[in-house]
Amino acid sequence: MQTDSSFTFVLFGGTGDLSMRKILPALYEAHRAGGMLADSGKIVAVARHVADRAAYIDWVNEHVKPHVSKNGVDETAWASFLDRIEFVKIDLGNPEDFTLLRDALSGRPGIRVFYLATGPSLFVPICRALASVGLNENSRIVLEKPLGYDLKSSNAINDAVGEIFAEEQIYRIDHYLGKEPVQNLLALRFGNVLFEPLWRREWVESIQITIAEELGVEARGDFYDNTGALRDMVQNHLLQLLSIVAMEPPHSMDSDSVRDEKLRVLRALKPIDPRDIGKVAVRGQYHAGVIRGSAVPAYATEPGVKPDSTTETFVAVKVEIENWRWAGVPFFLRTGKRLADRVAEIVVNFRAVPHSALGASALRGGANRLVIRLQPNETIRLYCLAKQPGEGMNLASVHLDLAFDRFFREGQMEAYQRLLLDVINGRLALFVRRDEQEAAWRWVEPILNEWATANKPPKPYAAGTWGPAAASAMLAQHGTCWLEEEN
Repeated sequence: MQTDSSFTFVLFGGTGDLSMRKILPALYEAHRAGGMLADSGKIVAVARHVADRAAYIDWVNEHVKPHVSKNGVDETAWASFLDRIEFVKIDLGNPEDFTLLRDALSGRPGIRVFYLATGPSLFVPICRALASVGLNENSRIVLEKPLGYDLKSSNAINDAVGEIFAEEQIYRIDHYLGKEPVQNLLALRFGNVLFEPLWRREWVESIQITIAEELGVEARGDFYDNTGALRDMVQNHLLQLLSIVAMEPPHSMDSDSVRDEKLRVLRALKPIDPRDIGKVAVRGQYHAGVIRGSAVPAYATEPGVKPDSTTETFVAVKVEIENWRWAGVPFFLRTGKRLADRVAEIVVNFRAVPHSALGASALRGGANRLVIRLQPNETIRLYCLAKQPGEGMNLASVHLDLAFDRFFREGQMEAYQRLLLDVINGRLALFVRRDEQEAAWRWVEPILNEWATANKPPKPYAAGTWGPAAASAMLAQHGTCWLEEEN
C-alpha cells in the first residue's frame, strides 16, 4: 500500500461533513502510518466559506481532529499532516474561479486526484470547469454517491463526465467495498479450498445481507426525503455486496477481472415483474419509538421532511440470481434507519443435513451458517453444532471466531483509507464501473416506478424495532428468519 509517486489530492467540499468525518481523517491515518503517502504529496482543500489557509487550518483543528485516531492523536504526526494541506477559495458556481485552482496546481509533479465530496448536481459543472482550464489531463476524478436519481439521470451524469474523463480516470466510490471483512470474503472464498465447493445452490439454502442503522436522517431530511432507502442503500451498497458474495472466481485480482465477474452477477439478477413487487419487496417508514432508552421522533416529524411523506426508511427485498451457481437460492437484502441495532453483516445459511441420527436439532435450517460482520465489530464466524457436555447426545450451536484484532496486531485499515490510497495508486478494482452501475439501476427501477405510482403508504414500524412485520413474513414463506443477534 506504499505510494512512491508524488500526488496532489484536491478536495472539493473541503468543509463538508464527509470531508470532516471520513476523508481528512483517512488521509491523516495514512500519513501517520508512514510510507503510505509520498512525502511530496499535498492536499488542496477547496471551499468558499473559509477566508484563507490559516482559517481553514483552524477549521481542521476544530472539526476534523476529534474524528481521527481512536487511540489519540499523535501531535507530531498531526502537525506534519497539516503541513501537507493547502487551500484555495473557489465559488463552484463561478467557472472563472477555476483559474485560481489551475494556478495553484501549476508545476506540481505527479498525479492529480479530484475528490468531489459535493452534491451530485455539482459533479458535471465541476468537471466541465476543470476541463475548461485543462485540469482533466493526467488526473483522476472520484465521484461520491448518489450518482443520479434513476437510470436516466445516472446515465446523463456518466455521459457528461465521460466526455471529459476517460473511464479509467473515473473512480465511483462505494466505501463498503473497502471494508476489511469484504476483502477477507474474497480471501476466504478464493484463497481456501474449504469454502468454494460449498458456495453454490447445492449447499446454500439462503443468504441475507443487512445494513441496519440506529440513527435517523439526522440533519439530512431534505436530501433523504427526495432519495429514500432504496436509492440510498440498495441500489449501491447492498447490490455491490451481493455481487461480491455471488461472483465467480476471477482469473486474477486486477480491476477489470474483478469487475467483470461482479457485472455478470448484476446482469443475472432475475427481473422483477411489477405485479410481484408486493410479494418480494417491503418498504417501511419509522414512527416514534425508543432506542437505547431514549425516545426518538417519527420520520415525518424530522426537520426537512414533508409531514405527509411516503419516502421509505426501510427496505427488505428478495433477490434471485439466474445462473447455474445460484438458481433457486433466495438472497434477502435489508436496510433501514432507526432499527434495533447498528449492524452490517452477510449471513450464509447452509442447508441442513439430509438425514440425522442425532435428533431433530441437526435438521433445522441455519444450524450451519457463516456470518461475516462488517460493523460495528469486524468478524467472521462459522456456526456449527457440537455435543453438549453430559449425558445423551444433545446438540448446541457453537462457533469458530475470526476476530481480526486478535489475529493481527497491526491496526485495521479503515475503508476510506484503503480506497483513497487505491485512487492515488491507480487501482480501480474496488470502484464501481459504469456498466455495473447501469445494471444495478436497471434492476431497481421497476420497484422505484411501482412505489412512485402505487397509492399505498410505506408500512409503519416503531423506531427501535427491526422493521415492519411484513419483512419477517417474507422470509417465513421460505422457512427461514432474519438473523438478529446482539453485538
